Amino acid sequence: MLNYINAITEEKSYSGLQMKEIKPVMKLIVRGKKREFLSAIGKSLNLLLPTEANTSTRSEKLTALWLSPDEWIIYSNKISDTDNNNYEIENLLTKNITKTNLGAITDVTDQFVLINLKGDKIFDLFQTGSPFNFNNFRNKKGSVIQTILAKIDVIIHNENQNEINLFVRRSFSHHLFSWMNDSASRL
Repeated sequence: MLNYINAITEEKSYSGLQMKEIKPVMKLIVRGKKREFLSAIGKSLNLLLPTEANTSTRSEKLTALWLSPDEWIIYSNKISDTDNNNYEIENLLTKNITKTNLGAITDVTDQFVLINLKGDKIFDLFQTGSPFNFNNFRNKKGSVIQTILAKIDVIIHNENQNEINLFVRRSFSHHLFSWMNDSASRL
């Protein structure tokens, strides 16, 4: 059983910016290429995987982010049970995808930390530490990018107007949150 320990134990709030870890949220990496793979995912989850680069799709329970032509991250829209890491969705996908040799399913719940940022200064913060030009991204709800922020690889999902979900590897999460905290205090 997963012994989930929060990577980030604090929430920070500044004028125009709030930051906190959303925990624990089920996160799965799914990989596959065949048309049958996409169909099996859709039937299993009632969710179509995005096939256009840097986009996402959402259902009532799940969100899927495009990472590459044959890779997606699927995460739960709701907080998971902290006492159990046996996910019904992972078991269903293992049965319908992995065991039928259509693709691969990997649980990355404890590997990636999900940080939620809200406010109108999110992109001001990002521009201080990323080479990516966020001008077009900020206006495209559902957009996804993989970029560098403070020299750390991140996945950024434009959840809504002035709301971002940021995925970072657990081993870098504390350093990134510390950098964001320091940078946000200067905005």
